[in-house]
Amino acid sequence: MGQRKKSIEECLATSQRKWYLDSGCSRHKTGDTSMFIDFTRKERGYVSYGDNNQGKILGKGVVGNPSTTTIKDVMLVDGLKHNLLNISQF
Repeated sequence: MGQRKKSIEECLATSQRKWYLDSGCSRHKTGDTSMFIDFTRKERGYVSYGDNNQGKILGKGVVGNPSTTTIKDVMLVDGLKHNLLNISQF
């Protein structure tokens, strides 16, 4: 039997840390600092949500598992409750 290749969703999702594939967001984003394996703090403005609210960008970095899958240029957004992956960046 051949080994099945894992999808990005399978590699990044755990019961507490689900990622949502979003064709409407402009960049990869999370509000969870514990997900980063590498992070650079750099306050660089705000992101706008569909309801016209905004979240402050606190920095960006790399999330994932270095031995399987990593995602680069993920923004840390203050107060964001979901983990969003921009589908078009893949």
